[in-house]
Parts: sequence; structure tokens; C-alpha cells
Amino acid sequence: MKVEIIAVGTELLTPDFQDTNSLFLTTGLNAIGLEVSFKTIVGDDDRDLAGVLRTALGRSRIILCMGGLGPTADDRTRETLARLLGRKLVYHREIQARIRDRFRRRGAPMTASNLKQCYVIEGAEVLDNPNGTAPGLWLEAKGRKIALLPGPPREIRPMFENRVLPRLAALGRGLSVRRVIRLTGLGESAMETRLKPFYAAVPPGVTVTTLASPGDLAIHLTYSGAGPLAEAETRLDRLERVIGKALGPRIYSRNGDSLEEVVGARLRAKSKTVACAESCTGGLIGHRLTNVPGSSGYFLESAVVYSNEAKTRRLGVPAALIERHGAVSSRVARAMAMGIRRTSGADFGIAVTGVAGPDGGTARKPVGLVYIALAHARGAAVVRSLFFGGRAEIKFQASQKALDLLRKKLSPGSGMAL
Repeated sequence: MKVEIIAVGTELLTPDFQDTNSLFLTTGLNAIGLEVSFKTIVGDDDRDLAGVLRTALGRSRIILCMGGLGPTADDRTRETLARLLGRKLVYHREIQARIRDRFRRRGAPMTASNLKQCYVIEGAEVLDNPNGTAPGLWLEAKGRKIALLPGPPREIRPMFENRVLPRLAALGRGLSVRRVIRLTGLGESAMETRLKPFYAAVPPGVTVTTLASPGDLAIHLTYSGAGPLAEAETRLDRLERVIGKALGPRIYSRNGDSLEEVVGARLRAKSKTVACAESCTGGLIGHRLTNVPGSSGYFLESAVVYSNEAKTRRLGVPAALIERHGAVSSRVARAMAMGIRRTSGADFGIAVTGVAGPDGGTARKPVGLVYIALAHARGAAVVRSLFFGGRAEIKFQASQKALDLLRKKLSPGSGMAL
């Protein structure tokens, strides 16, 4: 059974916007045993949209189309599909009343352009949208099941979960269970080398896929098939133990959680706090930590000390130390970590200093050289790393390494030595 997702919007074809909705839809579809065969992004041009929809109608049984349901002239999804199906657009006054009431509650008059959102493809069922003005549509035509969904994430997600997924559940292939194992500190080829001898242990019905990015690796284990949930869980448990033996402490999550979520949970469980002193990462570590809800319980502060003067003034790093060893050095990283721990009162102080590039590197201190320090009650430890990639990749890898140092420190039985 072919399933197709179509994202409509010229903005999605620019470098300024990403199609994150299709990832959300795919996750939900996979959970009920439906695999996506095609994903397409198309702009607002009427002829391009018609071509994409025509192709989808010819090859896919389930079509989820998102975007292009708004009030502006370039929102043409509803009209284009109706024309392809040879169906009329029917005006629904109850939709007009709901939109007008929404504007009234916001203290604003309903605009005339919103009236186009009151048209429904003949024979389609309206999917209410409590979070916006554009209703969704569900229709069946030519043996196809089609859902037209709004584009904004806060509108599409509840509509998809509550109104679309239940209609598709009966079409799934049966049980689908997924595990996501995440690790860091290992390259993709090194991970593959360690896993290869164990691929023979993959049980029937389970597939293994790996996703790699600089500083972070993910292993997806998916069971698809019939049978009781307990049997699926048993097969995945068995394979997860095998992978755990192969990759050991480099695994930081067995349920798909991000590294910052894992670190946050351990800080909270141990009632510990952390503060950051960042140079080349520019606040990225603090940003990642505070992206986790509840981080105010363990994250105290972050100091972006980019200049040498800031390192001295804010953290008390001796100017003579910087002059002698350079800002990118083990000694300065240690002094930064101890300084932020002292001034903030946190249990742990993280510090990062390095050369993110693309300029500024030398033969002795090349681009990608980063020193990461972790200060605690019994002292501080420093790790020297050399990362590869562009500026953004180096910054992320440095933040990943810093968080992983803290994770290991907080691991059961780790003691105080790194």
C-alpha cells in the first residue's frame, strides 16, 4: 500500500523554512504499521501543484497533503484537488460562523479573504480546526483516501492525531514497535565495525537502520508484523542487549532522548546544578540545556566569554595565564570551568574554548581544536578534542562532547574520576 505525503508552500523550498511536519506525520504512520513511499515538497504554483497531485492520485492509495488551505490568493490546494477530481466546491455557512466567532473572541473583525476557507470539496468531510481558521478535509475518491491538512504545526498535529490517524489505523499492516538507541563519541564506520558481527542476531520481523551526524549516532530498531506486543518487545529487548554489549558506555539513550534530556534527568535525580562558561560554542550548551522543560531546577547560568578580557573579568582567569598559554589551551579551559563554578555556586562548571573556524587556525592550533573542562567539588578535568567539519558542526560536536563528559560524571558508579 503506497502512502504519500505532500507539503505545499513555496517557503518550504527556500533555506529559511524546514518541512518538519512530514517527520511528525511519518512517525504517526509508522506507529500503526504504515510506511511512507513518497514525500514531495511543491511550491504554490497552480500547475506544479496540479502535477504533483495528479501523480499522487495515480500511484498512492493514501495521500496526506498539508498546506495551501489559508485565506490568501496563493493558497490553492483545495481548489486544485477539486478540479482534478471533477468535483464542485460547496460553501459551508457553519464554517463561516466558526471563523467569525474565532475573530470575535480575539477582538478583531473577520476579513473577506477568510471566506474562501468556507468552501469544501463536494463529498468531503470537514475536520474541525480549534487552533486556526483553516478546516481540514477528509475525502475518498477513485479508491484513494485523502486528507487535506493545514500547514502550521500547532494546527496540523492535533488534527492528524485526533481525526486522521484513527481513520487509517485499520489499514496498517499490524503491530509496529520502534526503539531508538543514541550514542556519541564514535564515528559511523567505527560503529558499523562493532555492530557488523552481531547483525546475524537480528530476529525475524526486526529491521535495523542507522542515522549519523557529526557527534551523534542513532540506531533505529523496528519490529513490524502480527503477533502480541509482548513478543515484539522481547525481540527488541534481546537485540538491544546485544547492541549494548557492542557499544557499551557510548550509548547515552535507549529511548530516543536527546543528550541534554539525559543529562538534565540525571542532574535532577541527583539534585545537582550546573553552570557554563562558553567561548567558541557561543552559548550553545546553555541553549541546549534550557531547551529541556524543567531545566530551571538544575541549570543556574551561562557566561558567553568570547573575548580574553571577558574571561578575565567574568571568570577571574588570570590575564597572564592567557598571555602565556593562549585562550585555546588546557590551562585556560580549566580556569574557566573552575571560575564559573565558583562564581555561580553550581555543583558542576562546564567550560569550552577552541577554534571553530573557518579562520583563526594555525599549525599548532588548527581549526577544530577544542578544549573542554568539567569542574566539580574535587577539582577539574580537561579533554582535548579535534573536530572536523564546518563552523556549525564543530560547535555542535563541542557542545555534545561537553554534555557527554557531564553525563559520564553523573553515571552510576562513576565516582569522581573522569
